Amino acid sequence: MQKLENYIGGKLLAPLSGNYIDNYDPSRGKVYSLIPRSAKEDVQLAYEAAETAFKTWSTTPASERGRIMQTIADLIQERLDELAEAESLDNGKPLKLASHVDIPRASQNFSFFATGIQHFSSESHNSENAINFTLRKPIGVVGCISPWNLPLYLFTWKIAPALAAGNCVVAKPSEVTPMTAYLLSKLCIEAGLPPGVLNIVHGLGHECGNEIVSHPKIKAISFTGGTSTGAHIAKIAAPMFKKLSLELGGKNPTLVFADCDFEDTVSQVVRASFANQGQICLCGSRILIEESIYDKFKEAFLEKVRKTKVGAPNDPTVHMGALVSKDHMEKVISYIELAKEEGGVILHGGNRVNVEGEFAEGYYLEPTVIEGLDQNCRTNTEEIFGPVVTLQKFKSEEKALQLANATEYGLATSVWTTNIKRSQRLAQQLDFGIVWINCWLLRDLRTPFGGMKNSGVGREGGWEALKFFTEPTNVCIKL
Repeated sequence: MQKLENYIGGKLLAPLSGNYIDNYDPSRGKVYSLIPRSAKEDVQLAYEAAETAFKTWSTTPASERGRIMQTIADLIQERLDELAEAESLDNGKPLKLASHVDIPRASQNFSFFATGIQHFSSESHNSENAINFTLRKPIGVVGCISPWNLPLYLFTWKIAPALAAGNCVVAKPSEVTPMTAYLLSKLCIEAGLPPGVLNIVHGLGHECGNEIVSHPKIKAISFTGGTSTGAHIAKIAAPMFKKLSLELGGKNPTLVFADCDFEDTVSQVVRASFANQGQICLCGSRILIEESIYDKFKEAFLEKVRKTKVGAPNDPTVHMGALVSKDHMEKVISYIELAKEEGGVILHGGNRVNVEGEFAEGYYLEPTVIEGLDQNCRTNTEEIFGPVVTLQKFKSEEKALQLANATEYGLATSVWTTNIKRSQRLAQQLDFGIVWINCWLLRDLRTPFGGMKNSGVGREGGWEALKFFTEPTNVCIKL
């Protein structure tokens, strides 16, 4: 049984306690490796290594930091097959998804910020009697905590800008999907990243993660995960005056108008509903359809959903793999049962999928489509984070807007219409951090990423990320 190790001070180390956690392969429902159960002592060791490294890393020229980070990006790309197989095994997602999305994006994250920091500029302001300019300085030691749904993709999305800006990092991947973070440790050693610049500690959120958040000298926390966990982190970190970036949950609406490009819209809405088994915070779980095309769209949508193949992640013909864990699968199933109690009609799915052979005990679930639910029911207001969508109809643009905004979340939405004036009106009025028009998950790494309301605080991506991981100092010189 493979034992993963922490990455502290440039070395791979066992947890000081000697305690480990089971790591499951969700496609088979079996333990296949062990994860360090890191505690306060491990986090402190990581902090001390980061603090020591910061003295040098923070003054290393941006070009040199960028060179090392680009080497890491290149190594990720070179080991794409190995990393994709590890991601698929650890998470349950189809191998082809990990190969075409997760691992390439992890490489791009390092490459983007490796070059971006070399073009990052600050402001100056001239007046009649003075000139002001802004210094952007690294914060120090920062904490990065990432989720299980896009493990290496989102882990690097946080780490890369922090390192590029000259900070040193204590990072914790999800204990549910730790494998590619462990493999990244080895790539960092191979790339020559100085010891202590990046430290990766594995463990449980309420233990290891809590120690990172509450550490008195870790000055900023970047977290992606559930809204309730984000609220807990804020309660700890805010009174300590730490900088906070919280990318949290979503209950995203998809607005389909009668004048949409019908065939393309149907295909893309299916993708937006069930990509990564619906385990993406950006998935559109509430599909709002103009009444005049409701029946036509519903039938076309269901026809494509029926063709969605669920099965072993290593099967190149599957569209959906296993859910990430047994607990999460049971949570999703409980919401399907709740939907029935709330008066919903299951149009498709709702059941576990039995995969034969070695995958028989895996956590597979049918893509599930439900209609007939009230907007205010729990199924339509609470984040399920699985392959479950609801269908609702609307008569007017005003009603579509009201239904879309009737949520405590505000992460992302997509609008499907060929009416450019309507698309611009709605973009102004939809209360979401991201509005996609006739597309979904089309990402430019330069753009701000994040949500409103219960979907989080702050923005990631591009200059927003580099601004978060730096502290501004205004310098005023009298002329």
